[in-house]
Amino acid sequence: MTDSLAVALRPATSSDVGTLAAVLARAFYDDPPMTWLLPDPATRLRRLTRMFATIIGIESLSHGGVDIAHAGKEILGGAIWLPPGHWQPGLREKVWAAPGHWRAVAGGEVRAARMGRALSSAHPREPHWYLKSIGIDPSSQGRGVASLLLRSRLEYCDRHGQPAYLEASNPEGVPLYERFGFRRIGNVGMPAGAPVLTKMWRPPAA
Repeated sequence: MTDSLAVALRPATSSDVGTLAAVLARAFYDDPPMTWLLPDPATRLRRLTRMFATIIGIESLSHGGVDIAHAGKEILGGAIWLPPGHWQPGLREKVWAAPGHWRAVAGGEVRAARMGRALSSAHPREPHWYLKSIGIDPSSQGRGVASLLLRSRLEYCDRHGQPAYLEASNPEGVPLYERFGFRRIGNVGMPAGAPVLTKMWRPPAA
């Protein structure tokens, strides 16, 4: 049984994109910004899966910061980290990713564009590791998987003297990030009616 297997971490590979995208889609199904962006519950899971497949496979995997938590062959969750200087996709990545993102948010392009502009304008310009997304399959939550994923990459940041940044999309997650050294530095100026996103910054530990 999965519960009897130790949870371990490994880097994601191209063969993991579809499975990890589905896991993250389930993890973010009730996430406030995602329910605002994709309000139809009947199509949200499919759209989120496509969105995460695009983010992972085109925008993130090649940078080496996508971490997977697994028990045996089962993927329990993952974290998408982008290294300093790569928090925004390059021009070629944007072109390749555009069809996937368009299909994911079809009908909600205006909301998506406004959200994207808000995130971009609020983003720190100092070099840092950016935690774009971290999610655990609902069936595996409460097992310390998120803490394992956070600890691994933040230890890397500390060894290399690099800060980290994230936007907390759910107030319930803020205390977890604070336990790992993140501090609130304000809110993202989201569009009217959108949920609050908390900006959080973590300097490298001495």
